[in-house]
Amino acid sequence: MKKILLSVAFLGLVATTATAQSGTNSPYSRYGLGILGDQSGSFNRGMNGLGLGFYEHNQVNYLNPASYSQLDSLTFIFDAGVSGQITNFKEGNVKKNAKNADFEYAVAGFRAARHLGVSFGVLPFSNVGYNYSLTKNVGGSTTAVYQNTYKGSGGLHQVYLGMGWMPFNRFSIGANISYLWGSISRSLTNTYSETTVNSISKYYSVSVNNFKLDVGAQYTLPAGKNDMLTLGAVYSLGHKLGADLHSDVISTNSLTQKADTAKSTISNGLELPHSFGAGFMWVHKDSWRIGVDYNLQKWSSLKMPLYSSDSKYTLIDGQYMDRQKFTIGGDWCPSVRSRSYLKRVHYRAGVSYATPYYKVNGQDGPKELSASIGFGFPITNSWNNRSQLNISAQWVHQAAKGLITENTFRVNIGFTFNERWFAKWKVE
Repeated sequence: MKKILLSVAFLGLVATTATAQSGTNSPYSRYGLGILGDQSGSFNRGMNGLGLGFYEHNQVNYLNPASYSQLDSLTFIFDAGVSGQITNFKEGNVKKNAKNADFEYAVAGFRAARHLGVSFGVLPFSNVGYNYSLTKNVGGSTTAVYQNTYKGSGGLHQVYLGMGWMPFNRFSIGANISYLWGSISRSLTNTYSETTVNSISKYYSVSVNNFKLDVGAQYTLPAGKNDMLTLGAVYSLGHKLGADLHSDVISTNSLTQKADTAKSTISNGLELPHSFGAGFMWVHKDSWRIGVDYNLQKWSSLKMPLYSSDSKYTLIDGQYMDRQKFTIGGDWCPSVRSRSYLKRVHYRAGVSYATPYYKVNGQDGPKELSASIGFGFPITNSWNNRSQLNISAQWVHQAAKGLITENTFRVNIGFTFNERWFAKWKVE
């Protein structure tokens, strides 16, 4: 119990640290809730986020809470991960690079009773972080120019408690209840070279404190003497977040520096979409694991806060789109019981394709293509042969016609600490 409480305290420290960080420099985080988090562990990321049909006795798979029912009865599992990335932005002939590093997540899991597993942890939900500007000529003038400067920071985070239960042989159900919190700040400053024109600054802010509910199920079918097929499904509840959106529009006279401020508020203006997912994982001789996932987020039924044509801050239809994501990946371990170290290493790979969930200036946002490779290295010493170091490399490409193209190269490092905390030593 002391070790569990220590883990909870560590998760609280991670949550505090994560709140102060932004894991992106993308201008696309200007829209919606920002760049949505992967919400997967280090071993999932080696397969590019695959996991709806995945379960393992020595890994915490947050993507489907039904998998907790398969956790080892003698161990307490703690998994934490960090990432570093370099992103190249390209617009026309202009190219820029940006770097980010994050302490991404920390999760833990253990078996509470027969066929009943428990997990808890902290994960990112979305990230906002950008700072860029555009300079253009005013009308047909060759001397008068104006500049728009866009800035944004913040994001949403979640801490969760989940359970997975196997009521019948080969069939498991589970649920995660999360506390979702965070704040997002955005600003747009419009300035002119002509001193006779007022500068306009718009500031937007919102704070979120609400819940999130995810449920899942898995069913495993024998598919031969050496094969199994696990089907997985998940659902996330869509609901309003009870968060008020605030807007301050400040008009400043360039000559007198006098400012007028107009304040607007949209009550209960943010909402989570209903989300659905289904997938499968085929296992061959406890060596090969190959699977496919499909996820659908119903954003199109939600409204986005924007300024309307009559200069009112309000919720507008038609700015969100349903987001779909397809993932295929796998994990290969030559022989988990071999005395050869290299044969106990896990080799992973995966690819994904995702559609955007928002529009940019009336057109579809960037589509996303990504791929990853990863390795799971067993950590072996005289008293532990179950912990694992997971390392993966990922490439993410986002592009849309006429918009900024992003290429991100990311390295994820995670450590899965797996110890026999519930076994009593007979000899010391």
